[in-house]
Amino acid sequence: GLVGSHFYSKNLTAERVKKIDAMITMDTLGLGPTEVWASRSNELLVGYLNGTAHAMDLSLRGMNVGGFGESDEEYFRQRKVPTITIHSLTRETIPVIHSKKDKYDAVRFADYYDSYKLMVGYLVVLDGALENPIPQSK
Repeated sequence: GLVGSHFYSKNLTAERVKKIDAMITMDTLGLGPTEVWASRSNELLVGYLNGTAHAMDLSLRGMNVGGFGESDEEYFRQRKVPTITIHSLTRETIPVIHSKKDKYDAVRFADYYDSYKLMVGYLVVLDGALENPIPQSK
């Protein structure tokens, strides 16, 4: 469940919430190429991710996974923290989650490594870009 993210976000003071520039959720990576849940993510954060992927010549697709549950960003969104969710789910790979197929051999390590490289580059970009607060998506 989302017990940890719920507990953490619930216990943040309003002052502490204002100091959080962004919350990045990386969920279910390695089942395929890197994807972003664009419809639930902050537009500016998605733009930085897309630019980073393009500059690094790495794959990035938008895949909205609404209707399959929530992820750890949910409670941060409720607190008006800008969020982005990065994953590798598709209609084909969703049945793997929490099933007998949810094993080590389901991981596509080349895709996982590309996601890792993208996230390293993305964090470097965000570190330099987040001098000013990012507005929460509507």
